[in-house]
Amino acid sequence: MKVPQLDLNSLHEPIQDELRAALDRVLVSGRFIGGAEVDAFEKEIAPIVGASHAVAISNGTDAIAVAMQALGVKAGDEVLTSPFTFFGTAAAIVRLGATPVFVDIDPVNYGLKGERVYDYIDDA
Repeated sequence: MKVPQLDLNSLHEPIQDELRAALDRVLVSGRFIGGAEVDAFEKEIAPIVGASHAVAISNGTDAIAVAMQALGVKAGDEVLTSPFTFFGTAAAIVRLGATPVFVDIDPVNYGLKGERVYDYIDDA
């Protein structure tokens, strides 16, 4: 028996009518990038996450790149990251001209090992 990794149908089914209506609005408007649906999403999600503003990004890799740009990551920088992540994390780092540095992870929580992070921090 195959066990599905992620059953999107079970997530979409309860809100199927709402999703179809939103898709129809996008198709009718012809605005596949930005537009009223994205504006409405940004306004709705900001207070939910406790922010005064929100910006929708096309995908997770772009979101990581935008966040790193906001932090000032630039060409020549080294960025510590986990080897236990989607390849888009390293791709976003490389896209900015920085170098991904893979740090050991904790086998219990799969986060970066704190003591290993300190190995990469300059004392200067």
